[in-house]
Amino acid sequence: AEHYSSRAWSNPARRASPILQIGISPDRSCRGSARPRRMKRTGMPLVQQPRERRVRQMLTEAMDLVANGGIAVRGNHDNAIGEPSDSMNADAQAAIDWTRNRLSAEQKAFLAGLPILRAEDNRLYVHSEASDPAKWRYVRDTSDAARSMMATELQITFCGHIHRPGLYSMSSTAKMTSFVPTSGVPVQLLTGRRWLAVLGSVGQPRDGDPAASFAMFDTASREITYHRVPYDVATAAARIKANGLPLWLADRLSIGR
Repeated sequence: AEHYSSRAWSNPARRASPILQIGISPDRSCRGSARPRRMKRTGMPLVQQPRERRVRQMLTEAMDLVANGGIAVRGNHDNAIGEPSDSMNADAQAAIDWTRNRLSAEQKAFLAGLPILRAEDNRLYVHSEASDPAKWRYVRDTSDAARSMMATELQITFCGHIHRPGLYSMSSTAKMTSFVPTSGVPVQLLTGRRWLAVLGSVGQPRDGDPAASFAMFDTASREITYHRVPYDVATAAARIKANGLPLWLADRLSIGR
């Protein structure tokens, strides 16, 4: 069962204050503006709460946002829809098979055509990490974060994949620091450092906290704010079981694993 690993929207008419949102519908105004915003996402919008009609609807919404100027990048589960992977465990493969059988040819082509990374201004968006994004490596620690940051000249990288939120920085002398984000507390991404923000997971967190994890980034203030929001885990788990998917995909939700 996959997740919105990261989805972001920004107001193209107001470039001074784009907001990064992960896994939240684009229904919030941007610094008080109700104008349409562009989407950016670094994960996959499929089957955390499996309902056939909703799966198709979610992907159609993503396609519409991209058609209207949004940015999206391909994740490993997106990739596996069109290119079956031997590296997926049996539970993940069952969820991918379930999803593949419910998507139209147009939707499958959309996922296959997404770029694996995307740059905008001084920011890089990638599902896994920047050094070799097609290998789907996790950013587990400062060593992994440094490898990714050294692979791009851009100052800020946003990624997902590991399902656990984290924030890393590198000084001008390559000294690394790491942070465990606190929900609701903004952190300013100082210009004298390079940054890598791991955004967590909305539908399937794996840091011991079942609450949805997402972040918002304001390019005017250069502040990133992580958020944790509880959701109806019991209903999500019941839908997973009702659709015949592996029980562990349901059971893990309540323990955030």
